[in-house]
Amino acid sequence: MMETISLGGLTPKVFLRDYWHKQPLLIRNALPGFKGLLSRDELISLACCEDAQSRLVVQKNGQWRLKHGPLNDQDFTRLPKKQWTLLVQDVNHFLPSARELLSRFRFIPHARLDDLMVSYAPKGGGIGPHFDSYDVFLLQGQGSRRWQVSAQLDDAFVENAPLRILKNFYLEQEWVLETGDMLYLPPKYAHNGIAEDDCMTYSIGFRAPSYEELLTQFLVFLQDRISAEGRYSDPDLQLQSHPSILSAAMLSQVQMILRKIKWNRNDIEDFLGIYLSEPKSHVFFEQPAEPMRLRDFIQLVCKNGIELDLRSRMLCVRNKFFLNGEVFSGSVEAYRILIKLADNYELTAIKNMDDETGGILYQWYMNGYINLKN
Repeated sequence: MMETISLGGLTPKVFLRDYWHKQPLLIRNALPGFKGLLSRDELISLACCEDAQSRLVVQKNGQWRLKHGPLNDQDFTRLPKKQWTLLVQDVNHFLPSARELLSRFRFIPHARLDDLMVSYAPKGGGIGPHFDSYDVFLLQGQGSRRWQVSAQLDDAFVENAPLRILKNFYLEQEWVLETGDMLYLPPKYAHNGIAEDDCMTYSIGFRAPSYEELLTQFLVFLQDRISAEGRYSDPDLQLQSHPSILSAAMLSQVQMILRKIKWNRNDIEDFLGIYLSEPKSHVFFEQPAEPMRLRDFIQLVCKNGIELDLRSRMLCVRNKFFLNGEVFSGSVEAYRILIKLADNYELTAIKNMDDETGGILYQWYMNGYINLKN
């Protein structure tokens, strides 16, 4: 099992109690020997990939320019020597080493994890002072970056800028992070990162849906599960002096109908599991071009093991598993095996796998959600 990242001598329990969602934490040498996961040119190549989400931010003469990917080689030929930044989201969808890095943060539930974003900037590069609405760990790879932070409440933004850059930034603390250093920041903590030299930063971000988004998505979830017999009727309709008025009788009847919308704990479990494991809109899975037979598949799983596809998201509750927005139920034996896949993103060789578990894994293999290990 992958070890958790160093928290500067703190146990995960103490970190969650004293820092998570509360205050910043600077951790020197959080990952000893860390040199990064990819080079500048490899990150640029990834930013040009259609499946990747990328942004190119350039600051010139006090003005900001933003271009969304997929980018191309020409976007990088006319860049200034300083003050620009390339950001690529979901690097964990492309590099096994990126998912291994995320595994070091397993003291935070998978349901809260979003992605690994990697940014490159030459000297002076950054995206300006800003807020994030979520927790973030900023791990320094190549080079060094100066981080300035503030607990300010002033959230006015620069007008007409393509990014949400703070108009007024009140510096309170700053540190220069070297390779392997890490800074944790809670939500809504203003920060500004400025490259001291050519540098790459690895941002481990976490999901924090707004109440509005949760409510909206829950209503979408419920609409496929609502069933109510009957139709609006008014056999005792009364003559109205103003036909344009919504009558008290109509309002009362509709209010009574809407009270039929009900949900329980099981509905909330299913909603959260589906919603939080749903792939992002740009993510697609490919079925195996030449799928093997069930019997051959199970033999290889038992011998070599399997792993989640890098793009897969898997969560569970009780005897239910949620994989990429789909729900699967299993027996106690299936749960015993599959919870290991959910926790660790992989399963080593399995002995005496039951037919039900084999059938579930085969379905996931056919959907492109899991891969056989070599």
